[in-house]
Amino acid sequence: MSVPLSPEDLHIPCPVLGVCGFSGAGKTTLLERVLPELAKRGLRVAVVKHDAHGIQVDRPGKDSDRLFTAGADVLLQGPDEALLRTRREYGGDLAAALALLSPHHDLILVEGHKDSPCGKIWLRDRAGRPAPGTVRGVVDSYDFGGDRAARLLDFLAEWLPRQWRRPPVLGCVLIGGRSRRMGRPKHLLRRDGATWLERTVALLGAHCESVVISGAGEVPDAVGHCPRLPDAPALQGPLAGLLACLRWAPHASWLVCACDLPELSRPALAWLLEQRRPGAWAVLPRRHADAPAEPLFALYDFRARPLLEAQAARGNMAPRAIAAHGKVLTPVVPPALAAAWRNVNTPADNVET
Repeated sequence: MSVPLSPEDLHIPCPVLGVCGFSGAGKTTLLERVLPELAKRGLRVAVVKHDAHGIQVDRPGKDSDRLFTAGADVLLQGPDEALLRTRREYGGDLAAALALLSPHHDLILVEGHKDSPCGKIWLRDRAGRPAPGTVRGVVDSYDFGGDRAARLLDFLAEWLPRQWRRPPVLGCVLIGGRSRRMGRPKHLLRRDGATWLERTVALLGAHCESVVISGAGEVPDAVGHCPRLPDAPALQGPLAGLLACLRWAPHASWLVCACDLPELSRPALAWLLEQRRPGAWAVLPRRHADAPAEPLFALYDFRARPLLEAQAARGNMAPRAIAAHGKVLTPVVPPALAAAWRNVNTPADNVET
């Protein structure tokens, strides 16, 4: 027997949990009780359901059914909903289906698929038959009251934050602006004996698994070990650098810093990382309550990529625009840390040492 794979082995960054049990265990009933509460908590949840008897999703004679019967895969769209009916085989290990759902959801629940390679909540039946594969917990199937749903919600409240932090955090320094008002590249300005770029790389390195430099321009030998990413083609401004990073490591979270933040600090970076939580696809802080969101010293979950890609497709090159999305947090920075978000644009703004 092969060893079951985990979502980590399948490179699925989204938390995945099976809700499994033998027929009649009440899997759908349990999910029906739990899903509204998860939605209230701001979580976008997908359910992958296995039906051994086949799937009927349309009425015979409807246009979409006629097109499917004629041989096409059909995407049916309506107000605030869509349905893809396809003959594509996703395979028993669910890897392709999970990869398709992962960038758009906070949690994937797999109903059924008791042999699937993911951790499971097992709904025990009256006979107490054992669960195959990896089991995270057991819920008695014959208790159909509120306690069973509460137990699953309690489990998710403890398990989901840990799973959310499983993807690595990488650091990105954005360079390459024209710096017309400054008169020379900002990332090469010096303070306290080092260039701003060197200092930013060092600070990010204390909080991230690795640091990359995104954009064009000369860099000091001291940071020559950092991977260099060219801007995403056909894009402009900081969005080109952001998407270069998110495309390069699509399963990572990113701490992104512009190169012109001379007051960047470890406490500010630590505070920003503390905002990482289930349901937050990006964190664009504000220096005070009336200030706009700051996209160039911000935290981007891998789920932020579709938001930014959609913006780029519309020709909007301002990363700040995603701050209006319901999955993006815009918390106010503690006053003691706010200076870390102050950028400089002219020689008068900076005292070089």
